[in-house]
Amino acid sequence: MSPTFTLTTAQANRLIASLPDEAYCQWAPQLREVDMHLGDVLHESGGTIDQVYFPTTSIVSLLYTLENGASTEVAVVGNEGLVGVSAFMGGNSTPNQSVVRSSGRGYRLPAGVLVKALETTGAVANLMLRYTQALMTQIAQTAVCTRHHNLNQRLCRFLLFSLDRLATDELWMTQDLICNMLGVRRESVTEAALSLQKAGLIRYQRGHIAVVDRPALERRCCECYSVIKREYDRLLPRRAATTP
Repeated sequence: MSPTFTLTTAQANRLIASLPDEAYCQWAPQLREVDMHLGDVLHESGGTIDQVYFPTTSIVSLLYTLENGASTEVAVVGNEGLVGVSAFMGGNSTPNQSVVRSSGRGYRLPAGVLVKALETTGAVANLMLRYTQALMTQIAQTAVCTRHHNLNQRLCRFLLFSLDRLATDELWMTQDLICNMLGVRRESVTEAALSLQKAGLIRYQRGHIAVVDRPALERRCCECYSVIKREYDRLLPRRAATTP
């Protein structure tokens, strides 16, 4: 039986909530709320983007996969953004795979509707370009983080990014999922998680992570988390609520 998720409104997504009234009224009839299940693939690498997604209570990972099957997360998208920016960047295909990493809900919109709005409404174009700049900052900073910071710091960043996009201090993520997102071995994730648990920052058991001391988690994290967060806050309107 498929899980059910709490109903949301489209305005629970930060970008949709920031649309001009005229643009929202044009989009509303074509926005479709969808369940987004853990592991759902929204876009395949190299595939054409026919639909874009606006998460409300779910989180989506943008993954790059090598020929040998190894993959690493380069960015996450939650209620602050959209999945499928390539639809309006001119190429109409994406080099990365979009995979749901935290189950929840979101809204689907035909890519053509978004592209038309960008061509005809300056306020929508400005909003989406600012979001794209924030997303590019996240991708670039994640690359720097992967190269220069240790796994404990990267795991802290991973957890904080997830908490920012969910209305809870608890996460349900398997070790295998975290390994794929961070591009490391299972044993390394176990060691890093147990280290954070020993320090009293989290409780960790069989895919369930409860954050006990968020301020301490932020202090343990590298500067990459705050750099990315400041850029999103600078470029985008205030955060939307995640409940109706």
